[in-house]
Order: sequence, then structure tokens, then C-alpha cells
Amino acid sequence: MNVHRLVNILFVVLGALSLAGCQSRQLAIYGPKVFGGEGFTAVVVAYQPEMKGLLETIELDPDAMITGSYTFKGVQYRIGTYHNEPILVFATGMSIANAAMTMQMAFDYFPVDEVVYMGIAGAVNPAWEPGDVIVPERWYYHDESVYSNPDPDTDGVFVLPDYYAKFLEEQATRRAEDPHTPKYQPFAFVHPDEVLIIKEGMDEPEDQAYFAATPRLLKAARGAIETLPPQMILGERASVMSVGGNGVTGSVFVDNREYRQWTRDVFNAEVTEMESAAVGQVCVINDIDWVIIRAISDLAGGQEGVNVEHIYDVEASRAAAALLFALLDQLLDV
Repeated sequence: MNVHRLVNILFVVLGALSLAGCQSRQLAIYGPKVFGGEGFTAVVVAYQPEMKGLLETIELDPDAMITGSYTFKGVQYRIGTYHNEPILVFATGMSIANAAMTMQMAFDYFPVDEVVYMGIAGAVNPAWEPGDVIVPERWYYHDESVYSNPDPDTDGVFVLPDYYAKFLEEQATRRAEDPHTPKYQPFAFVHPDEVLIIKEGMDEPEDQAYFAATPRLLKAARGAIETLPPQMILGERASVMSVGGNGVTGSVFVDNREYRQWTRDVFNAEVTEMESAAVGQVCVINDIDWVIIRAISDLAGGQEGVNVEHIYDVEASRAAAALLFALLDQLLDV
């Protein structure tokens, strides 16, 4: 073989090996730390008061325990077991950005198989009372939207961007194909839109009207409700528990009855809160099974004067936690 050709081949081989070594080192340095072992059921709440009740329930159960704790970027992730099944316990923090960030970090650092999320919410449907517990099938963003100027020449008409006008033209066809597509209409100058997502297997981002919880976990929630004894709220009434319908998520605390009614009209919503659609979006993009339990703390904006959430949040969280652990018990029997 020609000496010069041999030398060139050696350079190519050494270069390839060097590049592979660099890539390996880069993955080791820059990639998220991966924990081995069996996949976790992530047991998740929105904020610390809900976490307290969760940990107390685990502590009181002789077949459950927390065995370790890891903190990443200030967020504490606890690992443990529930009836010999591995669990990952953490709080997302309130609102969309925190929920998305902490959920994605959980998937990056731990082998998560499924997510069971619990928190309080405001009722949109006035049929629900504080302490009732809802497990929606679908979650929508209510404030993904366009803020537009009024048309100076026509009362009640707004000047819409071209892309949004085209979006509205498509809705009749989309709704015929999927009855869960929202009935889009403006709230004053606010025009509801959809979030763009991209995930493995998609060539470009696509509009997503909602995120649907995993049917297997919804079925487990229905079974769990049948096993629970009555959950009394402030000793006055038993919590009503239900699986199905829609929830809406936004970056705002909804405390306005007109806006609440608008979310009912457009999204056919049962409840409103600040994390669930983001949790659903991250789970869908990562192909992780998920379900969300929400306990009613107030009728969003339905009161006269100051919101009553602080009166019912602890009792509502307790009822939701009872359903969460009953749901975990259902999963043990599968």
C-alpha cells in the first residue's frame, strides 16, 4: 500500500476516534445526570402546602417511605417507594414556566414512567363547590392569545393579524373533525389562540388545541373514586368526585366572573388553574403517561368581595390527596 495513503487513513481513523472521545466527554460533562433502575411514578403537587400533606400521608403509611433526596437548580426531588413501587415526589412550583421547567428536569434526571399530579383549582362550572375533586380529560391554555386593536372604522370589530384571520377560517373544519376544538370567540380585545409544539417525529411545529390525559390513568381514577369513603369538607358535606371534561390553564389567577364565563363558553371548562396544560404538554412531548387531579378551592371570581380560596385550600387538598393515593392503589392492581 502506498505510504502516503496509509498515513492519510491513519489520520482519518485517529480523527474519528478523537471526535468520538470528545463527544463522549461532552455528553458526560454537559448532559443531564441519568439515574438507573426501575421507572418511577412521579407523584407531583403544585406548591409546598400540598407537599406537606403528601409527605405526611407517606410517613403514616407503613408500606411507604422516602429514601433519598436530590436538589437540582434549587428544586428538591425526593425518591422513595409506595407499596414496593418506586416513586418520585416533587413540587413544580406555581405557574406555567415553573411547571414546565421542573417537569422537564424530572424527565431529564430520572427514569419516569408516569405522572400523577395533584393541586387545587378554581371552579369554572358553577355546579362545583369547594372541596369537590375533578380529574379532567383535556387541558387547554386559556391565555395563549392575540391582543388586537379595534378597527377605527367599525364598532365591535378588531384588526387581526393575517395569520390569525387564517387560523379562524380553519376552525369550522377542525371542529367538525374534533368536537373538542374550542369555540373560539374574543374576550374584548383578547383573541384566543393555540400553542405551537414540536416533538420527535414531527418535521415542523404544529398548533395544539389541548393536551389529553392518558386513558389508562383516567380509568384508574374512576376506579379509585369507587373505592373511597366519603371525604367530608369542613364536616359539612361530602366531596363530589368526577372524571371527565376540560380544564384550562393560564399565567393569571382568574378572579373575574365575566372572564370565567368566557372560558366556560369557549373551552367548555370545568376548572381553571396555572400549571396543568404545561405539565400535559411536557408529558406529551416526552411520551410520558399523565393524569391531573384538581380539587376546587373557590368559584373563580364568583364571590362578592375577597376570594375564599384560603378557607378551603387545605380541606380541598386533603380530599384530592385521598384520591391520589387511591389512584396509586389502583395502579398496583394492574
